[in-house]
Order: sequence, then C-alpha cells, then structure tokens
Amino acid sequence: MAKLAENRKRLGLALGGAVLAAVTAVTGTAHASTTDQVAPHEAAQHSSALTYGLDISHYEPLYDWSSSSAQFGIIKATEGTDFVDSSFARHWRELGEKGIVRGAYHYGHPADDPIADANHFLAAVNAQPAKAGDLLVLDLETTDGKSVAEVNTWAKAWLSYVENQTGTKPLFYSGWNFADTYGHGLAQYPLWVAHYSRAKGAITPPADWKSWAIHQYTDVPIDQNVSALTPDQLRALGRQSV
Repeated sequence: MAKLAENRKRLGLALGGAVLAAVTAVTGTAHASTTDQVAPHEAAQHSSALTYGLDISHYEPLYDWSSSSAQFGIIKATEGTDFVDSSFARHWRELGEKGIVRGAYHYGHPADDPIADANHFLAAVNAQPAKAGDLLVLDLETTDGKSVAEVNTWAKAWLSYVENQTGTKPLFYSGWNFADTYGHGLAQYPLWVAHYSRAKGAITPPADWKSWAIHQYTDVPIDQNVSALTPDQLRALGRQSV
C-alpha cells in the first residue's frame, strides 16, 4: 500500500513464486516509534491464529496472487481526484479469480474536496466487477498542511459519503500515531492500523477505537498484515450487495 511512505520505492517490484516463499517466511518487523502499550491479556489473545493478508499497489505490478498464501488482499485503486492505480484492474481480477477476501483503498488528500476524492474512488471501483464482501478503505496518512480539526472533518466527510453511497462502512487505514492524533470520532469505522515495532497482532487500538480489524506489521519485502477476524468476518465488513 502507499502507506507511510507512498513516495518510497518498494522492494521487489516483480514478485513471483520464489519471492513469495520469502514473503510468507518473514517474521521480523521494522521499527517505528509509538506510544501505545500492549496489555498482557492482549498479547495472550493475539498469540492465537491470525488471518494473514497482503496489500499491493503498482509498486508490485507482477505479484502472483495465484500462488500466494494470503487469505485476504487489499489493493490500491485511486489517489486524490484523478489518479487511478495502473495495476488495480489486474490485481482486482486476479483476487476475484482466487476467491479470497479482497478490498480496494483510496489514498486521501485533505487538500482536496472530500466528496470529489470519494466520487473518484467509487467511479474506479464501480467500473470493476463486484462481489459481496468486497472491502472499501480510506488510506489517510498525510495532512497536506491542514490542522488536526480539518483533517478529522475531511475524514468524516469522506467516510460518511462512501457509506451513504454504498451502504458499507469503509475501513480506516493509517499509522498508529497518525490515527491516534487525527482519528478521534471515527471509531464506528473498522480500523486497519500500521505499526511496525509490534509483533503481529500485539497492538492496542489508538484514539477512540476499542478494537482493530487489521494490523499491518511490516512493509518488508512488501506490506504484510494480520487480521484479528476470520475471512468470513472480514467479508461481513464489506459490501453486502452488488
């Protein structure tokens, strides 16, 4: 995903079966500063099985979903008001063929009109074949120079508009510290949070959230995630009708 460093060049642009083996073997994490603490009962809770997934964009245009061990995949669809990810259609089709949980995300810019951003995202997603259970996601990790209140208002406008248009609550993605600062009042939207200095699933939710849906725990060699939910529970967060 274009997360926390959208302008950073990804490792492994062409990933095949050989690289996939390395991907699924990765257990280490990167190191990002944070202020949250992990309660003992949460560490025990997340020692149980978690659902493994990936998120992908045009930085990995040749990723081979057919041989992937991922149980869910979320791919970049759009950014701002005019960018459509060049690999979106291909990844979307291959995820549909594989039959695992899939989702599409929009990289938001608070300098834009939130409704224009949302309509651009919906136009790109609705142009592709849909399935019940498809996840919709707002990726918000930049302020574009806006204040905390302005970014928060922007996020609420985008999320509520997409929910009204689709009947589906989008997931909210961001880094832990960003979400803790700008995400107050958004707890009704399922949380997908990036936190690279915590073990898989061993995180507490930021801001007003009481739980988290997905933890992005590393971006090496590509973005890898675990969910506290089963695949069926993840689908229940997605579109119920198409």
